[in-house]
Formats: sequence, C-alpha cells, structure tokens
Amino acid sequence: MNEPRPNLEPRQFPKQDLSPLPLGRTLVERAWITPWQLFFALHRQKLWDATLPEILLSRGWLSKDRYWRLHAERTGMRLIDLNRLPPEPGLFALLPPEVCLKHNILPWRRFGDRICLATGRPDRLAKARCDLPLQYANAPVVIAPEDQVTRLIARQFRRSLTSLAEHRLHPQYSSRGWDRRSLLQKLTLACLLVGFLVSLAFAPKALFLTATTWALISLGAATALRIAAMVAFFRRSARAPPPSCTAPLPRISVMVPMFKEKEIARALIRRLTRLTYPRALLDVVLVLEEKDTLTHATVARTALPKWMRVVVVPEGTGVTTKPRALNYALDFCKGDIIGIWDAEDAPAPDQLERVANHLATAPSDVACLEGILDYYNPYTNWLSRCFSIEYATWFRIILPGLSRLKLAIPLGGTTLFLRRHVIEEVGGWDAHNVTEDADLGYRLARFGYRSELINTVTMEEANCRPIAWVRQRSRWLKGFMVTYLVHMRTPHSLWRDLGARQFLGFQLVFLSTLSQFLLAPLLWILWGATFGLSLPNWHAGLSGPSLWLSLGLICATLSNMATWITAALITNRSKLIPWAPTMVLYFPLATLAAYKALIELVVAPYYWDKTEHGKTAEATDLEYGGHPAPLAQADPE
Repeated sequence: MNEPRPNLEPRQFPKQDLSPLPLGRTLVERAWITPWQLFFALHRQKLWDATLPEILLSRGWLSKDRYWRLHAERTGMRLIDLNRLPPEPGLFALLPPEVCLKHNILPWRRFGDRICLATGRPDRLAKARCDLPLQYANAPVVIAPEDQVTRLIARQFRRSLTSLAEHRLHPQYSSRGWDRRSLLQKLTLACLLVGFLVSLAFAPKALFLTATTWALISLGAATALRIAAMVAFFRRSARAPPPSCTAPLPRISVMVPMFKEKEIARALIRRLTRLTYPRALLDVVLVLEEKDTLTHATVARTALPKWMRVVVVPEGTGVTTKPRALNYALDFCKGDIIGIWDAEDAPAPDQLERVANHLATAPSDVACLEGILDYYNPYTNWLSRCFSIEYATWFRIILPGLSRLKLAIPLGGTTLFLRRHVIEEVGGWDAHNVTEDADLGYRLARFGYRSELINTVTMEEANCRPIAWVRQRSRWLKGFMVTYLVHMRTPHSLWRDLGARQFLGFQLVFLSTLSQFLLAPLLWILWGATFGLSLPNWHAGLSGPSLWLSLGLICATLSNMATWITAALITNRSKLIPWAPTMVLYFPLATLAAYKALIELVVAPYYWDKTEHGKTAEATDLEYGGHPAPLAQADPE
C-alpha cells in the first residue's frame, strides 16, 4: 500500500509575526538565553548592522537549530532539509547566481503558478526581497540551513560561476586572449625582434646610445617623482580631527586566497583571532583552489571559528590566478565592504574598525582603502633587511606622497578594502593579470573613484631567499608590463578617463619603473666610467660621462639613499640604516627579474609564479602579533 505523499506546499507568507511576543522575550522565557545576554545583544544591535539572531549566534548563545525552529514557529514558514527535499530541476535559472549567493536564497519548488523560495538567512529576508525580480518579490519562502543553500547554489551554477570568475571584467580592461595572438600580432612581434637584431648587428652604437639616453631620461623622471613624493610627504598639512561616525558598524568580508599553504594556515587563523571587530559583523573567507589538496588537508586539520569559512574555487580553463579566485569568491561574501589579506598576513587588531570608520565618513567617490604593509622578519638576513627598507620607502613615503600629489596609485595585493558595490561596478579583478592590484588602482581611477591610504599596518613575511625573491619580483614586473599595455591600448581613452595630471603620473610610475630595471646595465656602465673605467666601443658616442652627468648620477643615488634612511627612521628601525648603502647591490636582482618577466610576457603571460610562505621562524610563530612602527609616524593622510 502506497504511503500518502506529504504536503510540501508552504503556508502563505504572513505579513506579521504569528507570535505576539518579541523575539528576545520569547528566547528568555524558553531559557534559551539569559536576560543579560539579551540586554547585551539589544544594545549592540543599535551600534552594529546586525540582527538580534546574528549577534546571539555569533556569541554562541543561541544554536542555529533552535533559531530556525523558533523562526518557523513565529512566521509560519516551513523548516526543510534540502538533502531530503532538494529543489526541483530547472528552477535555478529563474534567478541570477550572484543574487542567490548574495542573499543565500534559491528557487525551491513550483506550486501552481507560484514559485517558492528557500533561504538560510530568514532574518534578512526583507532586504533580499528588495533585490529579487518583481515577480518573486512576494513569493512564499521556506527555511533551510545556510550551508545547504550555499552548496546547492555552488553546485548548480558551477559552470556559470567559473566562467564569470574568468570573464567578469569587460574585454576593454582585460588582458585575456594574449596567449592566442592574431597573425598581425605575431608579425608585429617578429618585426620588432628582427629590427632589434638588425640594429644590434649593423648600428650597435646608435642602438645603445638611444637606449642609454632613454635610461638617463627615465632615471631623471624617477628621481624627480621620488623627490616630489618625499616633499609632499613631509609637507603634510594639519588635519581636522575625523568626524565622529554615528552609523552602525557594517558587515565586512575579508577574502584570504590560499594556494599550496602548509606551514602558514594555523598561524594565520591564530593571528586573525586577535581582531577586535565584532564577530557578528566579521566574515573571513578562506579561498582555496579545488585541486589544491595540500591546503585542503591543512585546513581540514584546523578548527575554524564560526566567523571563518572556506570557499572552494572550481577548476576552470587552465588559468589559476589569485584574481580569478577573488572573482569567484566575491559573490559568496556577505559584507558590504570587501577586504583582502594574504595568507602570511598579521593585521593590526583594530584594523577593521579603522576601515569601517574611515569609509563611513569618507566621500562617496572614495572606493578603496589601502593599509600600510610591513615585514615581521626584517632582520632574518641581508635580503630581508633590504626588502624591509624598500617596503618602508614605498608604503610610508612614496605612495602617501603620490596620493598627496593627487595621482592615482597602484594598489598592493593585500590590506585592501573596497566598497562592494564599486568592485562589482568596475567588473572585479582581471583574472588574467598576475598583478591585479596595480591594474585595479588605475581602473578605479578611470571609473571616477579614488583610493586612499589608511593609518593601519599589516605585517607580512619578507621573502628572503634569492631565487624565490626573483620569482616573486618577476611576477610583479610582468604584471606591471601587462597593466601598462592594457591601459595604453587606447591612450586617448586613458587620457579622457584620468585627466592630464593622472595620465602623466601613470606614465611616470610605469615607464620609469620598468625602464630603470630593464636598462639598469647601461647605467652601471656609466657608473663605471664615472669612476675611471673605459667605455665599451659601442658606447663611444658618449665620449665619456661629463661632469654634469656624473653629478646627476650621484644626486640620484643620494636622493635614493635619503629616502631609504628616512623610511628606516620613521619605522623605528634604525638598525637598518647601516644597510641602506647596500641597496645598490639589492636592486640588480630586480633587473634579473625584469628580464625573466619580459620573456614570460611573450611565452607565458598568465603564468603565476607562486611565492611560498612560512619559511622563516617568525612566520610560523603562532604567538606573534607585534607591530613595531608607531602608527602616528606612519600616518599617510
């Protein structure tokens, strides 16, 4: 005898709660929470953009099972298990995947001409209804566990979400397709190579004289830009105290891309537990690649806190890059502010409070905040000392100076915080650019937005092994090359979008950086001639450096030295000052990396040279959390 089929049709969605009692009182009367817990949650609800259940759940005072049962009882919604009662096939296409993920909602069943939805966030249903298509805005809803809804969406939309991660950005701003060059592009590259070889064979003096002249021009431009940035840094004007923020603290999602991480995972989790941001508003997303079994095993052995979860990025068409992973995980984020940390990062405990307050009081065109990066292993060896000096110079002096000169800035890859609606508007990240952060900084500027630096420090692990350092720097420089070529596809459009000042700044930053590294050997030859060495035959056109040229080289070096020493002083690391003169031996490694990057630009433009983390004692020290530099000295604003 056949059993009768259960009636799955949900009850009509009520306009008000069926229970006459407030939720908090009901929880206290059932002894599920104490009165003081309710008082705490109600008080925090006025200060945070969080619902009462979210606060109670984040503190561990209320279980999800109890809350779902109570919510179903109070609203008349049906509580279901999607593993036993899965959605009807074919209904997923009714809603876009990004809407489903953003609100944790999906089409569940069809009853006549009505579509019933399932959600794992019933307390935020009113906000979700505002984003739904009109025909589903008043659809009946059932409750299902949030993780079940997320898994179903990820599985059903796997192909479209993976494609979106790789092709999210408009082709005008993307570097995808460079590995499939047209016949015209191949002919152009071949002609350039033949032209270079012919010039090298038949007119070497003219070729090297031209290259040396450009190297000197780029050296002068880089020196002028550095001096201008340093002057702007020291001429900071007195600021009025920031206005008090009365808006509730927002929910912040921070993505942490991880790939082939074994040593760093437990240390990362320990460091992030030092954050003081309310747990009800904190959403840390560990972004793992599907095929990365090493990191999966590492994370599986680690107990994750409630505010930390894993998003797995499916395999795609062969591109495995950090920006592709960020694009995929973006739709899984819950927050209105989207942040990025790297796996080896140790952010300041109050970093997220500073971000929230800054964005709440900043003008609406401020779309991105970038924090200060520093190293927690500056004294491991000579390479880490030089790397620490370079980072201190870039983040404490150069970037703040460029910002004060009202120039667009190339962003770093970590300690970035973006307004969610803006990163969605500009198309996310370029999944095919290996330095997606620098590209994003200028793309934001092209869309009319600004990036500001914020007074907070994130500590990282300095790459202190020569081969690994060269590989990392080659990836950065290849990304600089890609970013420059992408934005210069249509120079007139770039000029129109950025304006004259920022267009000039773009040229100075990229051309001077790349030229200095690629043409550095020609400047070394001039340095040798300055100290009495003879010039090669093909350099005879210069007839020896003049007095003014020699003085120029010396002044450029002294300005560099002054910047390096200043950077060491303002980070309270005076022990690094004696190592500043050795920076002239450090940057030749970048020249080696630049030629590696140039070759890869042609033969492997999407190759991501992975930087391994956790190779120093400081990186795996679970108790580490220090931030040596006083933030008042590092204030870039």
